[in-house]
Amino acid sequence: MKIDFWGNEYKVNVVVACTGGFLIAIMSSMFGFGGGPFMVPLMTVVLGLPMYVVVGSSLLAIFFNTAMATSRVISFGNVDFMLFGLMAAGAILGGMIGPKIAKRLNPLVIKRVAVVGLLILGLMLINVIPTPK
Repeated sequence: MKIDFWGNEYKVNVVVACTGGFLIAIMSSMFGFGGGPFMVPLMTVVLGLPMYVVVGSSLLAIFFNTAMATSRVISFGNVDFMLFGLMAAGAILGGMIGPKIAKRLNPLVIKRVAVVGLLILGLMLINVIPTPK
């Protein structure tokens, strides 16, 4: 499949994209995370898309899985709506500012920052780095 984005054309293997998205959705549903940390490497490394295309595309891709998981969590009564409101406001603001910054930076710098962030997150998840309280 060919994707045309802002005058640039990219080729994407549909079978790899669908299979990867399916497996990521299963894993994220099983373990309770959004899927972004796996969707972004799939789209950049495996599918070869540039970071400014991947960010919006991965957010849309994980939206559906997140919507299903959210509806289930709300049905169980496990949602703090005040915390949700604060995080949603921050996400909207970051979603408006982030792409403007990313468009001005070198894609390699963005990838390196993402790698460092994911490494820190991974080390926190396995308790090598203590999580802030």
